[in-house]
Amino acid sequence: MPAASRIFRALAASIIASLTVTGCQALDDAGVALGRADLVNDLVARMDRALEQTWSADYQLPGGRTASIAQTMKPLQAAYTWPDGKITVTQQAVTHCENNAGRASCVVSPAVATAGKPSVVVYTEARRYGLVTPPAVIRLLTDAALDPAAAIEQSDTTLAGHHASCVDVTHDGERFTACVTTEGVLASFTGTLDGRSAEITLSRYTDTVESNAFDLPAGAGVVDHRPTTS
Repeated sequence: MPAASRIFRALAASIIASLTVTGCQALDDAGVALGRADLVNDLVARMDRALEQTWSADYQLPGGRTASIAQTMKPLQAAYTWPDGKITVTQQAVTHCENNAGRASCVVSPAVATAGKPSVVVYTEARRYGLVTPPAVIRLLTDAALDPAAAIEQSDTTLAGHHASCVDVTHDGERFTACVTTEGVLASFTGTLDGRSAEITLSRYTDTVESNAFDLPAGAGVVDHRPTTS
């Protein structure tokens, strides 16, 4: 079982234990909490497994813009590309690129340990740019699953030809909808992340990755901060 799923099961168990000590109504609440925990666990486990697989996905953003995520396990590398930039993590470097006035500039930094999941580093950096990432969606789902006052409704859909499980969540006065494919890829999200409206929809998914997915943008200016070797 993925580590993330074990963590959420432990959290759910602690909540259910606290509910079941106060009587029949609490037992009913415990059943609701268990159902929510199982639902979140399933989605989290899917996304956690996807962190250790090779795949690429294209997404539609508001205003007709697009983004893409790609990762491979051999070699370990991942990239998140969107209209304003690109973040790439390989075994050789971590690279941030930004597009300004039609020209890309990239900063190359030394490689970091990824524990076999380079996309984790990519997603951490991507969040700083306000981009939608699976870990950010996991956080929202977990917060809602642990709140007895939250409303969570499940549904199913098909996006880019792939089946996806969806949840529509109302929590703390906010509402969001998230879908995850059977393969564990984030299929869509509509809602608020870190105080900003966000929307993303899967338009293409494949378990193969183009060889140029991790290349720097053509014509980019590059500043390399990696130490030189003699």
